Amino acid sequence: MIDAAGPTEVGVLDDGRAVHRITLGRAPGVVLEALTLGASVHRLEVSGPGGVRRNVVLGHATIQDRLAGGAYLGATVGRYANRIAHGRFPLDGREVVVGVHDRGHSLHGGPDGFDRRVWEVVAHGPDEVTLRLVSPDGDQGFPGEVVATVRYVVAGDVVRVEMGATVDAPTVVNLTNHAYFNLDGEGAGTVDDHLLTVAADEYTPVDGGSIPVGDHAPVDGTPFDLRTPVRLGAVVRSGHPQVLGSGGIDHNFVVRGTGMRRHASLESPRSGIRLDLSSDQPGLQVYTGNFLAGSPASTSGVRYRQGDGIALEPQLYPDTPNRPAWPSAQVAPGDTYAATLQWAFSRSRRQA
Repeated sequence: MIDAAGPTEVGVLDDGRAVHRITLGRAPGVVLEALTLGASVHRLEVSGPGGVRRNVVLGHATIQDRLAGGAYLGATVGRYANRIAHGRFPLDGREVVVGVHDRGHSLHGGPDGFDRRVWEVVAHGPDEVTLRLVSPDGDQGFPGEVVATVRYVVAGDVVRVEMGATVDAPTVVNLTNHAYFNLDGEGAGTVDDHLLTVAADEYTPVDGGSIPVGDHAPVDGTPFDLRTPVRLGAVVRSGHPQVLGSGGIDHNFVVRGTGMRRHASLESPRSGIRLDLSSDQPGLQVYTGNFLAGSPASTSGVRYRQGDGIALEPQLYPDTPNRPAWPSAQVAPGDTYAATLQWAFSRSRRQA
């Protein structure tokens, strides 16, 4: 049952479909604004030391900017988050060919992925919302109908994101949220002085098209050793070939353990805000906003530059449909795909 107040219309697409905003939570805790376009996180306002409120995610000023931007700001991405090499993979003895638009590879579900769809609001209350999308058989080349859901739940200073899917034929599914964080506030400049910790002993080296090469590699002795807090500016300006080739970090990290566990922590000494990210997924894609420069106007009216936010995306490893030794993305009728992530905000122990 949709809450009596109802979602608020914020724009209309060229085909006449309305896009709505849903607001969850209350100050001094988290207040989250979600959009039905892309099941996206539009704003995420949190309290810092002294009660100062900041919107800590990047976003677009208008619906049209969001469609034109191409940076997936805050969106739910799928059917397959991350990349599939050359848009081809084997499934049940045949080759599946899907849409490509990133250097000849499939990225985040293809040219018209879930981030560009209007999701249906199926349940809504003061602190949670559930959105639903039906992706038909053959969508972007992927086989089988997929019924996907995303549930946002706000409780105090914590946001829980639950993603699920069912299918009517064998296919692959890998969903994540693509929020970019800047704990100094959206539009506050780069995240160079943020401190990042990732619970991973290995990362996944990639080629010039961001496709994995070989197997995972130890983080020891590389800029990818984030097992203790590291200043992001030092990492993205290192001379390591993997960093130079990607213009920063755009890599998968193999998170230790299984089940719901902490993946990463991000802190800003400037704002005094800390984010702890937990998930049940095997990998974490860390992306330092290497290609943000020149994006359409933001929620605050500025234009983002390279490094103005960082995306921390729990998910399966990239190109897993072509890597049978890695955790499988395959989902069959009768299976239920499920992935959960959680953002917990608190006061940083490190303040400038």
